Amino acid sequence: MAKASSLFVCQSCGATASKWAGRCDACGEWNTLVEEAASAPLPGGASPRRKGRKIELVGLQGASKAPPRILSGIKELDRVAGGGLVPGSAVLIGGDPGIGKSTLILQTLARLARNGERVVYVSGEEAVDQVRLRAARLGLADAPVLLAAETNLNDVLATMGDGQRPSVIAVDSVQTLWTPEIDAAPGTVSQLRAGTEALIRFAKTKGTTVLLVGHVTKDGQIAGPKLIEHMVDAVFYFEGDRGHHFRILRAVKNRFGPTDEIGVFEMSDGGLAEVENPSGLFLGDRNSSTPGAAVFAGMEGTRPLLVEVQTLVSPSTLGTPRRAVVGWDSSRLAMLLAVLDTHCGVGLGGYDVYLNIAGGLRVKEPAADLAVAAALVSSLTGAPLPAECVLFGEIALSGALRPVAQGEARLKEASKLGFKTAVVPKAATTEWKKPPLAVHAPDNLMGLVRWVQSFDPNGRKAAPLPGEGAKKAWSAP
Repeated sequence: MAKASSLFVCQSCGATASKWAGRCDACGEWNTLVEEAASAPLPGGASPRRKGRKIELVGLQGASKAPPRILSGIKELDRVAGGGLVPGSAVLIGGDPGIGKSTLILQTLARLARNGERVVYVSGEEAVDQVRLRAARLGLADAPVLLAAETNLNDVLATMGDGQRPSVIAVDSVQTLWTPEIDAAPGTVSQLRAGTEALIRFAKTKGTTVLLVGHVTKDGQIAGPKLIEHMVDAVFYFEGDRGHHFRILRAVKNRFGPTDEIGVFEMSDGGLAEVENPSGLFLGDRNSSTPGAAVFAGMEGTRPLLVEVQTLVSPSTLGTPRRAVVGWDSSRLAMLLAVLDTHCGVGLGGYDVYLNIAGGLRVKEPAADLAVAAALVSSLTGAPLPAECVLFGEIALSGALRPVAQGEARLKEASKLGFKTAVVPKAATTEWKKPPLAVHAPDNLMGLVRWVQSFDPNGRKAAPLPGEGAKKAWSAP
C-alpha cells in the first residue's frame, strides 16, 4: 500500500509547499508551515467531471426582495448587522481574549430564545457547567437556550440536522472544531477551512443563522487564513480596552448591510448593556477648562459620534522628542506637526507630543485633523478652547482646510448634546442653508491658529503670517 503523501501548509495565508521551510514564500511569515496529510488522488490520476446543466441568465433590472431579518432584541447588534440577523447567513465575530465575545453571544441567544426562537450554543472551549455559571451570573439561567460542549464537527452537524431546525446556532469557537476525515490538528488551515465550509453549507441549506466566534492574533486579526473571512457573509470585530468599561462591535464586512457601522456596549457586573448615547459616554468626564483638549465630531458608519481629543505638549530633554499616540494614526500626527511648522510657524521640534483619544476609541477618518491641530496649539499656548465648541475638517499639506462628508449629521449631534459652536472649513459652509448651531469657518490653518490664540490667557496678539515681516508666525514663550 502506497504511503500517503503530505504537504506543508502555512497557517497564516494557507499557501502549500512540498517541503518544510522556516519562512513562507507567499506571505513572508516565519515558523508557520505545518505538515498536513494530502488528500489521496483518485484512481487514474484524473478527477471525474460531470456534464453541467444550463443556468438561466438574467439582467440587472427586476424586482428584488429584501432579505428577511431575525431581530435579536439587542438594538446595537441589530444596527451593526444591518437591521437584524439574516436567516441562512454565517457571521464571524472576532475579538481579543476576555473582551466579552462569549458574553455577547450568550446574551443574544437568550434574547432570541425568550422571543420564541430555537437556538443552540455549541461551546468548544468551556464545559456546560461553565456556561451555566456565566448564564446564572448574567441572570439568563431561565432562558431556553440549548447547550452542548462538543468539538467534533460531524457530531455537531448530525445533532443540528436531527429534529426541529434551529433558528440560530452559535459555535464558540470555530478554531476548536475538527473532523476525523482530515489528518490535522484543530485550528490548522485545513480544519478551519473544512469546518467553516460545512457550517456555511448547513446554514444555506437549512436556513439557519450561524454565529462563529473566532480567535485573533497578536496583531488583532482573526486567526487563520483570510479565506475564512471571505467565505462568511459578515465579519464583526468586538473591540475595547480592558482599562475602560465600554466595548465596540464593528462591522468590517457585511453582505446584507453597511460596513464600518458600530454598536456601543458598556461592560458591567450584569453583562453587556447597550449605550444609546455613545457621545455622552465618551464626553461624560470631560474637563472643559483644561488646555489641549478639543471635541471632535466624527462619524462611525452612519452614526455621528462626539469624542474628546487630548494632547499634551511639553519641552523635551531628549535629542529626539517623543511622539506618543493612542487611538489615532501616528503618521498623520507627524504630517500635522510638519504642516503646522511649515505654514504656521508653530515649531514643535523641541517638544514631546502626546495625543490620546479619550475613552479608548480609535479614530480613523481624516476629519479629526482640525480638532487635533487646535488641541496641539491649545496645549502649547495654555489657552483652553471653548467648552461648547466642536471641530471637524481635513487639513491638506498646503495648510488648506477641506470639508468632509456628512457635516450636517455631525452638527445635529453636537446641537443635541448642547454644543453651541462648530469650527469647520470655510468651503463646508456653502453646503448648509441653516446650520443647527453657530459656525466659525477659518480660511486656512493659520486662521485656526489665530483663533486658538485669541483664547490665550496671557493676552498675546496673533503674529503675522509667514512672509509678512516675520521669520516665524508664532513661537512658544
